[in-house]
Amino acid sequence: MTMRILLTNDDGIFAPGLAALYRQLTTLGAVTVVAPTECWSGASHCITFHGPLACTKVEISGLFTGFGVQGSPADCVKLACMQLHEGPIDLVVSGMNYGANVGINVYYSGTVAAAMEAAFLRIPAAALSLAAESDANFDQAAEQGVAVLRQLLPLHGGDVMNINIPLLSRGRPRGIRIVPQATSGFHEYYVPHKNEPEELVFQLAGGGHREEAVPADTTALADGFITVTALRPDMTDHEKTAALRARFDGVLSEQP
Repeated sequence: MTMRILLTNDDGIFAPGLAALYRQLTTLGAVTVVAPTECWSGASHCITFHGPLACTKVEISGLFTGFGVQGSPADCVKLACMQLHEGPIDLVVSGMNYGANVGINVYYSGTVAAAMEAAFLRIPAAALSLAAESDANFDQAAEQGVAVLRQLLPLHGGDVMNINIPLLSRGRPRGIRIVPQATSGFHEYYVPHKNEPEELVFQLAGGGHREEAVPADTTALADGFITVTALRPDMTDHEKTAALRARFDGVLSEQP
């Protein structure tokens, strides 16, 4: 049976990374595109509550006809799964994003959020991203990313694979590393600018990642490896929850 794939992103339906990924995904199955009409980079997992979602059919250079949604990446996945796609979806793929989604950027990423929305719906998902540089080779990145994805199949409902391709201007990737998400963050700071006499404007800026105690997605990507990190939608600290349950077991706590 042909695999039914939903493709989305956060750079927008007109982004070259999405088109490159579409071409590669057609070797895996039938691909339906539902993506934002505009760029939603850094939108994280926001969804539209307070208004309707406008949706139009969009043709991309004779390559495909998809649905452009005036909403977030998570909106696109939810709407596609519940309304736009005919029949069940076997795999949701988000990308190819311009810019890596590793470390704490995973929490800010609209690309990863789209894959996570699929996990909420018990659909296997993968987020694919390419480290940003001025002359990004999306075709090569999409080919490599889908080759890795092919090796990861079959995935199961709730699985989320976060795949990142390193800077390709430095040559072919050195290999594939299965690594955890880094949590130390990046070297970030704000640059102040004068806007009006009584107003300051601050622009977020930053450099490389902080060092990690163990190999992680940020360090492996910087070293030239394709990184694969298995994520999950459950943010519960189960170890801490068990400790708290034992601590409060049998204790009658009064309402404050």
